Amino acid sequence: MKYLTHERGASNNTISSYRDTFILLSMFMEEKKCIKLSKLVLNDITQDVIIEFLNWLQTSRNCSASTRNQRLAVIRSFFSYIQYRNPEYMHECHRIMSIKLKKAPQKTISYLTIEGVKLLLEQPDRTTPKGRRDLALLSLMYDTGARIQEVIDLTANACRLTKPYTLQITGKGNKTRIVPLMERQVEILKNYMNENKLSEPFAGEYLLFSNSRKQKFTRTGITNIFLKYVEKARKVSPEAIPKKLSCHSLRHSKAMHLLQAGVNLIYIRDILGHVSVQTTETYAKADAKFKREALEKAYVNVQPVGAVTAIWIEDQDLKSWLISLGS
Repeated sequence: MKYLTHERGASNNTISSYRDTFILLSMFMEEKKCIKLSKLVLNDITQDVIIEFLNWLQTSRNCSASTRNQRLAVIRSFFSYIQYRNPEYMHECHRIMSIKLKKAPQKTISYLTIEGVKLLLEQPDRTTPKGRRDLALLSLMYDTGARIQEVIDLTANACRLTKPYTLQITGKGNKTRIVPLMERQVEILKNYMNENKLSEPFAGEYLLFSNSRKQKFTRTGITNIFLKYVEKARKVSPEAIPKKLSCHSLRHSKAMHLLQAGVNLIYIRDILGHVSVQTTETYAKADAKFKREALEKAYVNVQPVGAVTAIWIEDQDLKSWLISLGS
């Protein structure tokens, strides 16, 4: 724990991922290897055992290839630490760290059009406190492209509601980024914060969004809010709302709309908090309209003017030879 928090600066989510992985590994060792946790030693964990564990995750627990890869990443990191602390295990550590990631199918990016986002944000009932909170929540998620956990963790002092309007977001690995806010978003946010006394000096460390019991939202709680309004919007205009949507779709939607507006990938990367621009390039690959426009800009007409007749039609010897191939 000390290594993860102090030397690696790992976030709570990363630590939770380590915990979950090793809970599963201990279950596997007890169920399949008949070794209780109290009796488990490092020598029991070999490359072959880890490969069996990863296969067990997929076959017995129905985990996806991406989840399998996530568990493997945790195990690799752990054995990197082991070889650092216990060099005598270096050989087996290297063997475990050499296990390849499994190729996972590329997921289709599901996102809303600008019209779809507008429709979604029209659904909360702005005559009620809960509806105004939900509008502030969903519109902020879209406007900043924030991840669901990033929004859950926001406090009132993260918002700068004087020009230049910004939101300070703490993302993966406890990395902080500053995201600009648009004026209409600031208007919605100001009204919500004033109504809930979140603009007061004493409220700086208060949660920006909380549930009806004034407690911190869970991921499930925010997902339920999002899906409730998705269903309402779909009843109004089914063609505007894709069938498969999640809270992350708002983040995808913002990225696609920035891309379609011609915003440089570097700026989109910084807004979304991606470590590498290669992650951001996924949106460019997914946008058919963007690819078509890029092709049209680079297109040079090399086709001859007028009708083109196949050469072999006029060449009787070649035509006869081709016909003879089938006889």
